[in-house]
Amino acid sequence: MFLRTILVVVTLFGLLSNATIAAAQKVQVSIDPSRPGVKIDRNLFGQFAEHLGHGIYEGIWVGSDSTIPNTRGIRNDVVAALKAIHVPNVRWPGGCFADEYHWRDGIGPQRVVRLNPNWGGVIEPNTFGTHEFMDFIGQIGSEAYVSVNVGSGTPQEASDWLEYMTAAQATTLQKERAANGHPAPYKIALLGLGNESWDCGGNMTPDYYLDRMKVFSRFVRNYNPAQTDKNQMLKIAVGPGGGEERWTEWTDTVMKAYQKHTWSWDINGLSMHSYTTVKWPPAYKSVGFGEDEYAQILKSTLEMEDLVKKHSAIMDKYDPEKKVALIVDEWGSWYAPLPGSNPGFLVQQNSIRDAILAALNINIFARHSDRVRGANIAQMINVLQAMIITDKEKMVLTPTYYVYKMYLPFQDATFVPVTFDAGTYKHGDSTLPRIDALAARGKDGKLWLEITNVDPNQTADVELNVTGFATKSASGETLAGPKVDSVNTFEAPNTVVPKPTSARVEGGKVMLKLEPKSVTVVSLEQ
Repeated sequence: MFLRTILVVVTLFGLLSNATIAAAQKVQVSIDPSRPGVKIDRNLFGQFAEHLGHGIYEGIWVGSDSTIPNTRGIRNDVVAALKAIHVPNVRWPGGCFADEYHWRDGIGPQRVVRLNPNWGGVIEPNTFGTHEFMDFIGQIGSEAYVSVNVGSGTPQEASDWLEYMTAAQATTLQKERAANGHPAPYKIALLGLGNESWDCGGNMTPDYYLDRMKVFSRFVRNYNPAQTDKNQMLKIAVGPGGGEERWTEWTDTVMKAYQKHTWSWDINGLSMHSYTTVKWPPAYKSVGFGEDEYAQILKSTLEMEDLVKKHSAIMDKYDPEKKVALIVDEWGSWYAPLPGSNPGFLVQQNSIRDAILAALNINIFARHSDRVRGANIAQMINVLQAMIITDKEKMVLTPTYYVYKMYLPFQDATFVPVTFDAGTYKHGDSTLPRIDALAARGKDGKLWLEITNVDPNQTADVELNVTGFATKSASGETLAGPKVDSVNTFEAPNTVVPKPTSARVEGGKVMLKLEPKSVTVVSLEQ
């Protein structure tokens, strides 16, 4: 008997203010596999690792003499966890740190010790530098997204760094790299031409940044002979930081210049940064909150949809063929630092609310995959909306980590239209859609759909119809938590983890019952 499998991950937004309603909300969902769209680029699931707090030191790097199991100083437990979610790329060394980073400080046997004024004013030993980063990338099976110093650095410094990393011929810099332990050239998949140049990256005007960026684009070359044509290094220019007029002006300035660019400079992407904070500075708690804060944060995160549309429209005006990708290379939840932590280390917990927040944003990016072809959540370990939290030898995986693991089938899948009755969730002054959904056909030919129930109080009954697909059985996983602020801790690491779920089939339709505040993935077979 011919068997086809459809794996489905659905994000159900059903927040209800009245927890006493007994009947579950019924949701009609339909997908049509006969109308495939664009590719959902795997780079939407990129990560971000900055020299900030314990993101690098203790999170990734413990040193080869550590009692924590490691390979060449990089902790083995973290590597194993990241390999399991197929991280496509890691952005490094920042962030604000990148525009004060000088690459020579972090190579060779003698490292330059500096202060890190951006993040806590602590010592930066530079023991984790170029070779350590590239070793880490290799160990987790990822690719490098390197941000060069456009703020306080020079084009010559950045050019030398790229030659040091990528030259195959016997130049002085290639020989220096070989002497430091790596004769073969490194591969750099993406190159960031600065970071937030409108703010911590130099407080530049759009025109000043544009003039400076052109010079870097011209002279910062990749010499790796394996990186040509489809494998070329992609250059990402600094883009907007939100929806205010100054940022729409920024996007317009860069894209207008791109429309008339000459052979001597080019860009392949424009970055965008947007954090979910509700207000600035971040004051919402990451744990110990109630339904009010739960609803307000999720309402705020949905503003990403309008941001993507606004800046995509500007890009469309100058680049209708969509050659330049919109890369959302900093996004995620940003809360008040945990009490007792260094405020400059951006330490926060990660709850089921963050898992739902992640699912909603990933779905937004995927729906706009014609333009959005990369995204990097902030940040990978111990900082902001982290995948992993460590404390010396201990490690715990967060609810957000499990969302990324559940979304693996969507990496490089083909978008498929899905229709559903979004409904309305209202709590206090917050009104949100009740349901969201995403469908795609995987590289292996399988069909995938996604549903997240944001309602913290009620289950949701889903009636799923797939056109031209006679479903006989359905099973999968659900990620949920007992409370809106449920988290995984070192003492209780399995509070929010995926659990098996199943569905029944009636008259060719699939009936799913989704838990409150949950992300669900199911496999359909015929």
